Amino acid sequence: MPNPAYQDRYCWTADSVRMHFRDFAGDANRPAILCLPGLTRNLRDFDALAAVLAPRYRVVTASFRGRGESGYAKDPLTYVPLTYLQDVGRLIEAAGLERIIVIGTSLGGLVGLLLDVTQKRRLAGLVLNDVGPEMEPEGLARVRAQVGRGNGWATWLQAARDLRDKQVQIYPHWTLQDWLAHAKRLCRVSREGRIVWDYDAQIAAPFALPHADGSLDLWLALEGWRGRPILSLRGAGSDILSAKTQAAMRRRLPEIIAATVPDVGHAPTLTEPEALAALESWLQQFSGEKQDG
Repeated sequence: MPNPAYQDRYCWTADSVRMHFRDFAGDANRPAILCLPGLTRNLRDFDALAAVLAPRYRVVTASFRGRGESGYAKDPLTYVPLTYLQDVGRLIEAAGLERIIVIGTSLGGLVGLLLDVTQKRRLAGLVLNDVGPEMEPEGLARVRAQVGRGNGWATWLQAARDLRDKQVQIYPHWTLQDWLAHAKRLCRVSREGRIVWDYDAQIAAPFALPHADGSLDLWLALEGWRGRPILSLRGAGSDILSAKTQAAMRRRLPEIIAATVPDVGHAPTLTEPEALAALESWLQQFSGEKQDG
């Protein structure tokens, strides 16, 4: 499958941090798809998904501040969901998005939930990839313990093998080539020639705050989406989104479509056959919808 055409674009946040987004051309008569990544991830996570969805859909993928080619924040305490929410609002304006389907992985899903507060009229639907209003403490502790650890690797192959050793329970059936591609999504080459994480280690700074576990009522945020399409995807081995929480989400909002991706932990890449099938089926309801404006 040929790679779809895209433009690398940038906008500026309210505190003058450059935000990088990638704009894949697509059908203007359908809602655009906005993809938001997880805590330590960046827009490269969605390149393969965009290759499937564009040009049927316009796809915009983003890197939050402190990740990828987005700028690092001067104040590390701005690495919090409410700031990301404001930043994404700036991106939406810069990209001229009028009608949006949000696909959010982990942290990106939480920001997608909160977008209803500021962007309600634009939002057509939401995909929550392995995240919900409640997250398992053990999984959160695991993720936080890994942020910013390690001083890098000498080669891409070393990085791939180390990631495999540490995360094989998340993607148990991946080949070494899969892990190499994963490393190139997660990492970059430093000025010294080492392979290092492609994010600001200070994204962990807010974890030390007294309310680092969050004072946001995410169940209330989910309620704000009532009446609009939501797809909840869960990795079968996830230690972040439990089957119990996913079921509670469906009881709260029966319109939620839920699917489980087998043989994956936190989080599905969205290129697994089961994830793609669920997403494509769910997206069919938007095939006849036109964007406003």
